[in-house]
Amino acid sequence: MRPRLRGMNAVEVRDLHQRYGGHVAVDDVSFTVEEGEIFGIIGPNGAGKTTTVECIAGLRTPDSGSISVLGLDPIKDRAEVRERLGVQPQESSFPDAIKVAEALELYSSFYREPADWRELMELLNLTEKRDTRYKSLSGGQKQRLSIALALVGDPKVAILDELTTGLDPQARRDTWSLIERVRDRGVTILLVTHFMDEAERLSDRIAVIDSGRVAALDTPAGLIARANTVRQVRFRVSQPLDRSVLTELPDVTDVAIAEGRWLVTGRGELLSSVAGALARAQVVARDLRVDRSNLDDAFMAFTGRAPRSAQLSERAVD
Repeated sequence: MRPRLRGMNAVEVRDLHQRYGGHVAVDDVSFTVEEGEIFGIIGPNGAGKTTTVECIAGLRTPDSGSISVLGLDPIKDRAEVRERLGVQPQESSFPDAIKVAEALELYSSFYREPADWRELMELLNLTEKRDTRYKSLSGGQKQRLSIALALVGDPKVAILDELTTGLDPQARRDTWSLIERVRDRGVTILLVTHFMDEAERLSDRIAVIDSGRVAALDTPAGLIARANTVRQVRFRVSQPLDRSVLTELPDVTDVAIAEGRWLVTGRGELLSSVAGALARAQVVARDLRVDRSNLDDAFMAFTGRAPRSAQLSERAVD
């Protein structure tokens, strides 16, 4: 791999606008991606995520605004950006008969200074499949090949769009580990995903895009904290307790009791507030459980909608 650049942002997006006929897909989007980080982009379907990264990759010409990739303009400096930027698109397909090694060798020939494609096969656990035809690969193996092809040009920046869609849970986690290893080799990564656990696990910072705008941008923990999402504490009490001891707390919004178990709902420092009130009342909380907020909660707070991953899970249950 080439050495990482120092002293500049890997990607800068300023006041980006993109319209399709009467539909505004991207409306005044701005953010920067620091060199060496994994930058997540999340948002509802149709929010403008893919359009944004396609503009960054030079696949679309924005109506207005500016984009810089490693100091280069993706449109004016298209050839040079292509040498430095790798893209794993939302959907990838290759000829059924092509073999893994053939695909990597072919793609490496498109670049002036490609990475060692044999090393990439090893990195992405594809060496044993080098002579396997594309049609015979599993879903996870096809996804790893797609990532390898995005990296074969030895890019300094890689765009990964819906990285693990369609993969089983173990294949998803294996892919996450691979992406962390890729980042550790000096590649800045833009990760577009509808899986909140994926974004929370991998991203250093996340932009929430909704209706073509950046609704929020922060670390995963920062987004969760800023969303001021509802928290819940569940427990049993060691002795009778007057409900008002908890309902009068400023952080508490609701107190329910069912079959001897208390469920306290609220915001802010809920656990500390409840624990202090119980201690003052000389009541011990037994079987205590805290339902912590996560990125799904933050997503709903900033967009008003459940993430697509949750919607898919609900359909599967139905």
